[in-house]
Amino acid sequence: MTPSQPPAFELRAHAPEDAALARHLRFEPDEGQILLFDQRMLLMHGYSLAELRRELIERLGLDKTRELFTRLGYQQGVEDSRGLRRAEGADIPTAMSFGPRLREVEGFVRNQAVDRMQFDAESGAFWGDYYWQHSWEAETHRRQFGISGTPACWMMVGYACGYTTAMMGRPVIWRETECVAMGHARCRVVGQPIEECHDADELLRFLQVEDFVTTPRHRATRPAQADIATSADSGLPDLVGASAGFNAVVYRLRRVAQTDATVLFLGESGVGKERFTRALRAIGPRADKPFVSVNCAAIPQELVEAELFGVEKGAFTGASAARAGRFERADGGTLFLDEISSLPMHAQGKLLRVLQEGEVERVGDSRVRKVDVRIVAAANCDLRAEVRAGRFREDLFFRLNVFPIEIPPLRERREDIPLLVNVFLQRYAERFGKRIAGLTRRASDALWSYDWPGNVRELENMIERGVILADDDANVDVQHLFSGGEVMPAMQSEVPDAGAAQDASMALAAGEAMTTLDRRLAELLELAGSFEGVESLLMAHALRQSGGNASAAARLLGLGRGQFEYRRKKRQGQPG
Repeated sequence: MTPSQPPAFELRAHAPEDAALARHLRFEPDEGQILLFDQRMLLMHGYSLAELRRELIERLGLDKTRELFTRLGYQQGVEDSRGLRRAEGADIPTAMSFGPRLREVEGFVRNQAVDRMQFDAESGAFWGDYYWQHSWEAETHRRQFGISGTPACWMMVGYACGYTTAMMGRPVIWRETECVAMGHARCRVVGQPIEECHDADELLRFLQVEDFVTTPRHRATRPAQADIATSADSGLPDLVGASAGFNAVVYRLRRVAQTDATVLFLGESGVGKERFTRALRAIGPRADKPFVSVNCAAIPQELVEAELFGVEKGAFTGASAARAGRFERADGGTLFLDEISSLPMHAQGKLLRVLQEGEVERVGDSRVRKVDVRIVAAANCDLRAEVRAGRFREDLFFRLNVFPIEIPPLRERREDIPLLVNVFLQRYAERFGKRIAGLTRRASDALWSYDWPGNVRELENMIERGVILADDDANVDVQHLFSGGEVMPAMQSEVPDAGAAQDASMALAAGEAMTTLDRRLAELLELAGSFEGVESLLMAHALRQSGGNASAAARLLGLGRGQFEYRRKKRQGQPG
């Protein structure tokens, strides 16, 4: 949109959030795009989505469709929360006010607060009570199916859960107590923390894309013995997530679980490859058969064959007795080969033969033994690149690459962090016999902003450390989490309220911040030499940040594309 063009869309400023939203909602018809917080949006026909909803209900059933649409709304809420944080860096009260207004702008519902939303970012206390008027979902459901026995604002409930969970850094649950689809005059929802919901498992069931996925739950000081027994007997590890990347892995896991196909898990260290392998085994036909896990990188090269395939007495110095290898021990069950790329070439050749023939030959023996083993392998590197580099056999790669599953790193599914934190806090509070209130807002922001080189394993370790260091009945804070050498991420500070601004310590901090800002501005002006030089530096920086895309660079600077091009040509000495 150039400066000479009228705005394609203008929010009527009857809400204080509208000015900020208008800055970040952009219609770019020449590019075929609508952007909100730099995320692609679609202006689509409501009746088309209504027809899709109706068809899914008829094909999948009411319960499955409700879970699907609630999960979709949850992901939208998390994404809007992320976009708002990235664009505005707003304090919590301001950010919370954006959620209802965003959904109004998106055309889903009109929000009317029954009681002012109440929350405490430090303690985790939360309460929300809203009327929903003109709900698209409720009106659509009633028109298509008549009066319903259950609430029908599925996407809206999911959106509210996702938005507030991402903002608070801990699970917040919303329930619809009245709905137009049920014959009520208007819809009504109530939101509260998971700790206050006795039926949290049922309300959060939409997060379970499959039965073997774990839902967040209320934290207790000590688990009931029956719960411990049930968890141990199931053999299922905790698999927690709601992101699109997590759900894609779970769907593929379910598809392959009932087969005997070889599975290859790919992903960075710490993403949970062994955890997913254990879930694969637990929901498959070999659940009651042996499970043997081998870390190929931890076995000395000269002992790899003996460890995997077994050894006969006297085969080499020190082999004082015959010993079965990992394949024989896993007979009938599942063998997990972690860090498969670490196998030396001679062992790769023998492994290929075992996979092809289904039989092993112990070191120092001439007899072959039949084995029936399901192979699950994992690698934290690009195996195709290893093949090209000559470090991994191509024929073995194709034998293993029957059903590859790529597990995304945690930094690409940050919306799973609050759910994982909930599970880990409960786990280690129970293990160490402590009562932990939760995470401070500052700690939640730090976890969200951190880059996670160690992925889920690193997150679990940090939460365990935090539970150990925190006091009973207290929150885990950043000094408890980031005390193992991790580099604290740079975070934008929240804007203090009017009362806090009067505090002497806050005033001192504000003064120090202004001093720093003045110093940096002086350095910038000295470097650039003039106002025009500063402008040139800013434009060059914006272009680098946007990869050379002029439209994106203009957005970073709050300019229209035409304004940006005019200034750039002026700097280059060209006629405007």
